[in-house]
Amino acid sequence: MYKYETHLHTWQSSLCGKTKAELYPAYYKNLGYDGIIITDHFFNGNCAVKIAYDWKDMVNRFCYGYELAKEAGDAIDFKVFFGWEDNFEGDEYLVYGLDKNWLLEHKDILEWNRTEHYDRIHADGGLVVQAHPYRERGYLNAIRLNPETCDACEGYNSFNSDHMNHNSVRYAHDYNLPMTAGSDFHEIGSLPDPKRHFAMEFEEPLSSSKDYADAILAGKGNMVVAEEFRGMSDVITTELPVIVNHR
Repeated sequence: MYKYETHLHTWQSSLCGKTKAELYPAYYKNLGYDGIIITDHFFNGNCAVKIAYDWKDMVNRFCYGYELAKEAGDAIDFKVFFGWEDNFEGDEYLVYGLDKNWLLEHKDILEWNRTEHYDRIHADGGLVVQAHPYRERGYLNAIRLNPETCDACEGYNSFNSDHMNHNSVRYAHDYNLPMTAGSDFHEIGSLPDPKRHFAMEFEEPLSSSKDYADAILAGKGNMVVAEEFRGMSDVITTELPVIVNHR
């Protein structure tokens, strides 16, 4: 099986990133991974790039973390793919299968609502995954679920508690959504339990972010999650109000 990190932030492009992008490939290769997908926070989220620049400059700056990681990965024969994480009202979406040129051609992306966001990305062969759907944090005032404007949801996120992950699994089950797993890493050394390093694995190696998108859309891939962390809430409980948005 071939194992991949699916949710990862860099110091260069995410304000919350603590590890320089070029350090990730060697770290993950040493852990036995076959590749990583850089998913820095986009301009509508916790991004390190100011919206004040012109669009081309913004996109170039945003992709800098990924490009540094890819250069470092190429040097050690390790795959590094491109994605990003969009934000609406605290509900966030991992986007895979598209590239820098696609972003350059869609400078109106920040004006899209959730439905247009999904339709435009999906129409061009991209994959939209709702990240950590049942995350509870002090900066969130609600949990916003969007089962009709995503292709899958992140069932297991390394930095969500088991309770939150189990709620996410119940959500995926109730809405018949495929699930993915990833770490949501921001800093090497920030995960005290190495067994919580969640990932995705496939029977065949991936050669691009588009391969990953196509695989998930085709129902392929397994979540790499230790049995002790797996589970599904019988009844979803959360201190935040739950809002389900429809198309």
